[in-house]
Amino acid sequence: MRYVVSACLAGQACRYDGGSNPCPAVIRLVEEGRAVPACPEGLAALPVPRPPCEQAGGRVFSRDGRDLSEDFLRGARLALRKALEQNCAAAILKSRSPSCGFGLIYDGTFSHRLCPGEGVWARLLREEGIELYSEESLPPELGEEKKDQQ
Repeated sequence: MRYVVSACLAGQACRYDGGSNPCPAVIRLVEEGRAVPACPEGLAALPVPRPPCEQAGGRVFSRDGRDLSEDFLRGARLALRKALEQNCAAAILKSRSPSCGFGLIYDGTFSHRLCPGEGVWARLLREEGIELYSEESLPPELGEEKKDQQ
């Protein structure tokens, strides 16, 4: 199976704070050519570093109050296109992110509280029928590798 993965999980320094969230299983998939990394925020040309963003009321806001919903949607569409062009059937996404999170995301108060929801890119991928996984819930074929990370 071919995966699209959150670029930060592949070790790329594209997080809002200029860091990454390296996941050994994801890095290995990319190195083996079985996964393609993508960062919707990067594809939308959002700067690194940048203020953190969260969803509230179906929109994406930066901590300083700017509505970045259109930027997030543009980046999500570009990242979806990349996944489809690469024939990806599944995704491994960064949990809780306003782009990549699904199940639970930050609630928009910038207080580290979670609420049910899904990121902008995660929603587009799901709507295309792409299976969603996170670094916290890896695909069964990679399940053994999660134990190595803990």
